[in-house]
Amino acid sequence: MNTQIQIIEKNGKPEYAVVPIDAYRKLLALAEDAEDIRAADQEMREIMSGEDEVIPAEVARHLLSGESHPLRVWREYRNVTQQGLADKAGIGKSYISQIEAGKKSGSVSVLTRIAVALDVDLDNLVCNP
Repeated sequence: MNTQIQIIEKNGKPEYAVVPIDAYRKLLALAEDAEDIRAADQEMREIMSGEDEVIPAEVARHLLSGESHPLRVWREYRNVTQQGLADKAGIGKSYISQIEAGKKSGSVSVLTRIAVALDVDLDNLVCNP
């Protein structure tokens, strides 16, 4: 492969390398693989340190399906009742019920308190259209 690479110099120093398109595509694929490995390694470090968590496939399926409000999915996954969550977040149980039913969207302030109480990121509680 090295014999097919053309080096272009500027002021006597290598400035550019011209490679055949197939070699370029292979290098690009290798770079993408390396980035994927780096991202996976970072995620594993975050899981091992407790910064992130692994959730069961069934919970992920419920979150992705949109069948239930994400608040309900996370609340049930955390094994917390609506009343328990309301007490912990300092809001009314009926407000949580209304958010889960889609009757209210919840203010940023309330959703932030709920996110803290459930130990999830705020964006995990927002419904995707």
